Amino acid sequence: MNQACAPNNVDIRALALSNAQMTGSEPLAGYARLMAETLPDGGQALMRWEARCDTRADASGALQPWMHLTVTVSLSLICQRCLGAVAVPVAVDRLFRFVSSEDVAELEDEEADEDVLALDKQFRLRDLIEDEVLMAMPLVPRHETCPGNVQLSAADPGFEEALAAKPKPFDALAAFKTAPKR
Repeated sequence: MNQACAPNNVDIRALALSNAQMTGSEPLAGYARLMAETLPDGGQALMRWEARCDTRADASGALQPWMHLTVTVSLSLICQRCLGAVAVPVAVDRLFRFVSSEDVAELEDEEADEDVLALDKQFRLRDLIEDEVLMAMPLVPRHETCPGNVQLSAADPGFEEALAAKPKPFDALAAFKTAPKR
Protein backbone atom coordinates (compact mmCIF):
# COMPACT_ATOMS: atom_id res chain seq x y z
CA MET A 1 0.00 0.00 0.00
CA ASN A 2 1.34 3.41 -0.98
CA GLN A 3 0.87 6.28 1.48
CA ALA A 4 0.94 10.02 0.81
CA CYS A 5 2.59 10.42 4.22
CA ALA A 6 3.68 8.06 6.95
CA PRO A 7 0.79 7.22 9.28
CA ASN A 8 0.99 7.49 13.05
CA ASN A 9 -1.73 4.96 13.87
CA VAL A 10 -0.63 1.61 12.50
CA ASP A 11 -1.77 -1.83 13.64
CA ILE A 12 1.56 -3.65 13.28
CA ARG A 13 0.09 -7.05 14.22
CA ALA A 14 -2.55 -6.85 11.46
CA LEU A 15 0.02 -5.67 8.91
CA ALA A 16 2.45 -8.44 9.89
CA LEU A 17 -0.22 -11.14 9.66
CA SER A 18 -1.05 -10.00 6.12
CA ASN A 19 2.63 -9.56 5.10
CA ALA A 20 1.86 -5.96 4.17
CA GLN A 21 4.21 -3.43 2.69
CA MET A 22 3.75 0.32 2.96
CA THR A 23 5.73 2.87 0.97
CA GLY A 24 5.67 6.62 0.82
CA SER A 25 7.43 9.75 -0.29
CA GLU A 26 6.86 13.12 1.30
CA PRO A 27 8.56 16.49 1.78
CA LEU A 28 10.86 16.83 4.76
CA ALA A 29 8.93 19.98 5.78
CA GLY A 30 6.32 17.73 7.42
CA TYR A 31 8.80 16.58 10.09
CA ALA A 32 9.26 19.38 12.64
CA ARG A 33 12.18 17.86 14.58
CA LEU A 34 14.14 17.16 11.39
CA MET A 35 13.46 20.66 10.08
CA ALA A 36 14.88 22.09 13.33
CA GLU A 37 18.19 20.36 12.50
CA THR A 38 18.35 21.29 8.81
CA LEU A 39 18.55 24.46 6.77
CA PRO A 40 15.16 25.98 5.83
CA ASP A 41 15.75 25.41 2.10
CA GLY A 42 15.91 21.64 2.76
CA GLY A 43 12.19 21.38 3.50
CA GLN A 44 11.41 20.43 -0.09
CA ALA A 45 13.70 17.38 -0.03
CA LEU A 46 11.72 14.17 -0.45
CA MET A 47 11.95 11.51 2.20
CA ARG A 48 11.29 8.07 0.77
CA TRP A 49 10.37 5.26 3.14
CA GLU A 50 9.27 1.67 3.03
CA ALA A 51 7.98 -0.55 5.83
CA ARG A 52 7.64 -4.29 5.22
CA CYS A 53 5.82 -6.23 7.90
CA ASP A 54 5.74 -9.99 8.39
CA THR A 55 5.68 -12.63 11.11
CA ARG A 56 8.47 -14.97 12.15
CA ALA A 57 8.45 -17.82 14.62
CA ASP A 58 10.38 -17.33 17.85
CA ALA A 59 12.23 -20.10 19.74
CA SER A 60 8.95 -21.47 21.15
CA GLY A 61 7.26 -21.46 17.74
CA ALA A 62 4.99 -18.49 18.45
CA LEU A 63 4.65 -15.95 15.64
CA GLN A 64 6.06 -12.49 16.34
CA PRO A 65 5.48 -9.37 14.23
CA TRP A 66 8.57 -7.94 12.50
CA MET A 67 9.10 -4.82 10.42
CA HIS A 68 11.92 -3.94 8.03
CA LEU A 69 12.17 -0.14 7.67
CA THR A 70 14.18 1.66 5.02
CA VAL A 71 14.35 5.44 4.61
CA THR A 72 16.38 7.64 2.27
CA VAL A 73 16.62 11.42 2.25
CA SER A 74 19.14 14.13 1.42
CA LEU A 75 19.40 16.63 4.28
CA SER A 76 20.57 20.22 3.82
CA LEU A 77 22.98 20.79 6.71
CA ILE A 78 25.77 23.22 7.63
CA CYS A 79 29.29 22.06 6.81
CA GLN A 80 31.30 22.27 10.02
CA ARG A 81 34.48 23.05 8.08
CA CYS A 82 33.46 25.89 5.75
CA LEU A 83 30.07 26.78 7.31
CA GLY A 84 28.37 26.52 3.93
CA ALA A 85 25.37 24.40 2.99
CA VAL A 86 26.06 20.73 2.30
CA ALA A 87 23.63 18.08 1.05
CA VAL A 88 24.10 14.96 3.18
CA PRO A 89 22.47 11.71 2.03
CA VAL A 90 21.03 9.75 4.95
CA ALA A 91 19.91 6.14 4.68
CA VAL A 92 18.19 4.03 7.32
CA ASP A 93 17.92 0.25 7.03
CA ARG A 94 16.62 -1.23 10.30
CA LEU A 95 14.90 -4.39 11.43
CA PHE A 96 12.38 -4.27 14.31
CA ARG A 97 10.82 -7.11 16.28
CA PHE A 98 7.69 -6.41 18.28
CA VAL A 99 6.97 -7.92 21.70
CA SER A 100 4.05 -7.74 24.11
CA SER A 101 5.20 -4.96 26.47
CA GLU A 102 7.79 -2.29 27.24
CA ASP A 103 9.25 -4.46 30.03
CA VAL A 104 9.81 -7.39 27.66
CA ALA A 105 11.24 -5.06 25.02
CA GLU A 106 13.69 -3.58 27.52
CA LEU A 107 14.85 -7.04 28.64
CA GLU A 108 15.26 -8.49 25.16
CA ASP A 109 16.67 -5.44 23.39
CA GLU A 110 20.11 -5.73 25.02
CA GLU A 111 20.70 -9.26 23.70
CA ALA A 112 18.98 -9.01 20.31
CA ASP A 113 20.67 -8.06 17.04
CA GLU A 114 17.48 -6.36 15.87
CA ASP A 115 15.72 -3.52 17.66
CA VAL A 116 12.94 -4.70 19.97
CA LEU A 117 9.87 -2.51 20.40
CA ALA A 118 6.65 -2.89 22.35
CA LEU A 119 3.63 -3.83 20.28
CA ASP A 120 1.02 -1.09 20.37
CA LYS A 121 -2.30 -1.30 18.56
CA GLN A 122 -1.79 2.28 17.34
CA PHE A 123 1.93 2.24 16.53
CA ARG A 124 3.47 5.64 15.61
CA LEU A 125 5.30 4.81 12.35
CA ARG A 126 5.79 8.46 11.38
CA ASP A 127 7.53 9.20 14.68
CA LEU A 128 9.74 6.10 14.29
CA ILE A 129 10.81 7.23 10.81
CA GLU A 130 11.73 10.67 12.13
CA ASP A 131 13.61 9.19 15.12
CA GLU A 132 15.64 6.86 12.90
CA VAL A 133 16.64 9.65 10.48
CA LEU A 134 17.65 11.90 13.40
CA MET A 135 19.85 9.13 14.81
CA ALA A 136 21.39 8.42 11.38
CA MET A 137 22.42 12.06 10.81
CA PRO A 138 26.17 12.65 10.90
CA LEU A 139 27.49 14.28 14.07
CA VAL A 140 29.81 16.52 12.06
CA PRO A 141 28.41 17.18 8.58
CA ARG A 142 30.98 18.39 6.07
CA HIS A 143 31.89 18.42 2.40
CA GLU A 144 34.41 15.88 1.14
CA THR A 145 36.21 18.88 -0.35
CA CYS A 146 34.85 22.28 0.56
CA PRO A 147 34.11 24.63 -2.34
CA GLY A 148 36.45 27.60 -2.08
CA ASN A 149 39.08 28.47 0.48
CA VAL A 150 38.46 27.46 4.05
CA GLN A 151 39.76 29.90 6.64
CA LEU A 152 41.24 27.74 9.39
CA SER A 153 42.45 30.65 11.50
CA ALA A 154 40.46 33.14 13.53
CA ALA A 155 43.33 35.53 14.31
CA ASP A 156 42.59 39.25 14.21
CA PRO A 157 45.38 41.34 12.62
CA GLY A 158 45.14 44.00 15.37
CA PHE A 159 45.19 41.44 18.17
CA GLU A 160 48.97 41.42 18.71
CA GLU A 161 49.17 45.25 18.85
CA ALA A 162 46.31 45.45 21.34
CA LEU A 163 47.94 42.81 23.50
CA ALA A 164 51.29 44.68 23.50
CA ALA A 165 49.60 47.97 24.51
CA LYS A 166 47.72 46.43 27.44
CA PRO A 167 49.33 47.08 30.86
CA LYS A 168 50.95 44.07 32.44
CA PRO A 169 50.43 43.79 36.22
CA PHE A 170 53.46 41.58 36.83
CA ASP A 171 55.75 44.14 35.19
CA ALA A 172 54.60 46.62 37.86
CA LEU A 173 55.46 44.07 40.57
CA ALA A 174 58.88 43.56 39.02
CA ALA A 175 59.47 47.31 39.28
CA PHE A 176 58.88 47.12 43.07
CA LYS A 177 61.44 44.33 43.31
CA THR A 178 64.16 46.35 41.58
CA ALA A 179 63.31 49.71 43.23
CA PRO A 180 65.88 51.02 45.76
CA LYS A 181 65.04 50.24 49.38
CA ARG A 182 64.45 53.11 51.86
